[in-house]
Amino acid sequence: METDLQSFRDNPKTTYLMAEYDRLSNEISDNEALLADPQMAELANGEILTLKNQQAQLLEQMQAIVEADKPKGHEAVGVIMEVRAGAGGEEAALFAYKLAEMYEHYVEKHPWSWTKLDESQSELGGYKDATFEIKGKGVYEDLRAEMGVHRIQRIPATEKQGRVHTSTASVVVMPIHKSEELRISPADIEMDFTRSGGAGGQNVNKVETAVRLVHKPTGIVVRCQSERSQQRNRDKAMDILVSKILAAKEEAENAALSQERRSQIGTGDRSEKIRTYNVLQDRVTDHRIKKSWHNIEKIFLGEIEPIIEALQQG
Repeated sequence: METDLQSFRDNPKTTYLMAEYDRLSNEISDNEALLADPQMAELANGEILTLKNQQAQLLEQMQAIVEADKPKGHEAVGVIMEVRAGAGGEEAALFAYKLAEMYEHYVEKHPWSWTKLDESQSELGGYKDATFEIKGKGVYEDLRAEMGVHRIQRIPATEKQGRVHTSTASVVVMPIHKSEELRISPADIEMDFTRSGGAGGQNVNKVETAVRLVHKPTGIVVRCQSERSQQRNRDKAMDILVSKILAAKEEAENAALSQERRSQIGTGDRSEKIRTYNVLQDRVTDHRIKKSWHNIEKIFLGEIEPIIEALQQG
């Protein structure tokens, strides 16, 4: 129990309750000292029982607070993954595309589904940004620690001087929350429809099926064009919007916590470079756990189980 008590002392939301718990412990010790006195023993025993019952109630309260504060990832039925090019121009966009392919290959190894919801391509076919829906049991637990800034070091095919370029791409992973989990006023949403781009048949390309939602209070914008019908795209866009609003709320709450908690694996600090892919040295290094793996091409083909397992073990 001692470990649990220390965690309650360290948690800003249970510190005040833990102080009361410690005060009761002192009172229990004072009463235990009276047990040696036959005239006071019965009264002391009754007081000790009362104080221990009060402590038990405090423990229940603190445990409830901790459970309520835990991420709801274990309840998620899937994730929304966003991959976005960072520093490095066209090379960063190509890296973003390669990351998305890596995750798609990883998903194919599991009984999960992979759906591309939206994309914005660069001139050379990379991703300026792209959004995917991944559904299946255990998806969030496996992929949540992928959130952050990824960096690649390599010599681009277009580089004439043989110089190594460093480019970045960011990955965001949000658990899927159904829209009923968060009440959003229709007045807070601006909605418009456009024609979808890319492959998908005449209906997708000629009818205004693509949906764009703007949540006016937060400025969050989402777009979905993966489905053939406007209604289904609207439903998916609403699911993405809910996930983004809840993720933004959780991020704001995490920002108020201690530096120690923010530095833990999986906190999703988007400014942090979590991993480097060094092509010349055939090495992938995760900076959070200071561990490296080789055979980078195999990793880009979706063989990232060793990395994910290492992150989960911490």
